[in-house]
Amino acid sequence: MTRMSALGPKRTSIRISHMANSNLGNWVTYQAACHCGAVRFTVLLTDGLRTARRCNCSYCRMRGAVAVSANLNDIKVLEGEEALTLYQFNTGEAKHYFCSLCGIYTFHQRRSSPHQYGVNVACIEGVSPFDFEEVPVNEGRTHPKDRAGGGTLVAGWLRYEANPTPHDN
Repeated sequence: MTRMSALGPKRTSIRISHMANSNLGNWVTYQAACHCGAVRFTVLLTDGLRTARRCNCSYCRMRGAVAVSANLNDIKVLEGEEALTLYQFNTGEAKHYFCSLCGIYTFHQRRSSPHQYGVNVACIEGVSPFDFEEVPVNEGRTHPKDRAGGGTLVAGWLRYEANPTPHDN
């Protein structure tokens, strides 16, 4: 792996519009890959798709991905481990992996929960960030580990509503 370095009201539900809610909390192993397919992996999510979130830290707001959680042992890279590139910044605790060929962020070892990975939902087969009607955006400009009292704060909500499908006349 290549390493690069650079120095509101609380809600509890996530609504998913286009997907069957039956997979929300099931223990399902998902197939996942980067855009070009060089990096392929399986992932078992800690709580299905219920952990979907965004972050507004300097890196995540530019990356723009919706992430879900998996324990470190629950991601298995099947192909392309040599294509993964590591990016770390600031404290260097979080480890952000992306494909060195197509540039897609795949997953990262979380600073706030180092025993977990955050996984890019867009890499999961059959899942899109646009399947979520509403996703909490965590306050990451001041990381929970750097804030008195810690804990997750919701900075806002990302909402997606598809345009109505035009009907033929």
